[in-house]
Amino acid sequence: MGELGFFQNQRVELIAGEIVDMAPQKDVHAVAVMLVQQALLRAFPECVVRCQLPLTLADDSEPEPDLAVVPGKPRDYLGLGHHPTSALLVIEISESTLAFDRSTKAALYARAGIADYWIVNLIDRQVEVFRHPVADSASSVGYSYAQTTAYTLGQQIQPLATAASSIAVADLLP
Repeated sequence: MGELGFFQNQRVELIAGEIVDMAPQKDVHAVAVMLVQQALLRAFPECVVRCQLPLTLADDSEPEPDLAVVPGKPRDYLGLGHHPTSALLVIEISESTLAFDRSTKAALYARAGIADYWIVNLIDRQVEVFRHPVADSASSVGYSYAQTTAYTLGQQIQPLATAASSIAVADLLP
């Protein structure tokens, strides 16, 4: 439908078969996206850091996370007929969408087998790290994360996909 122009000039995502409107970005959100992108480019120099671009996670879901780290080079994703189908790390910057990012988005990323999902929580000024996706019959899509840890200013986070780098929470928050 998007390719046919049905959503021209609208910010939407396909989430579990539903078209979901994306919240407008405030200045603090935009600055956080840029800060996180800079930190990820330093931590993952051999990967692609995608900013607000789709991931094709299933036939019914094509979210556009604020940032996603995928292996390879940008041209590796040309000619596939779809966007990357997984990521080494997915990050959402969250303020007005915090409950949605913790529940629906987390379940969706867990179902896709994404081992490392972070929420940069602008309200509480912390980074919530979700790891180890597991089957969960109580979840909306049948999956959730077994481990959730909140990191605050002064702490460092070690991404699962890179043993060589850690990222300071202070570098991710505006």
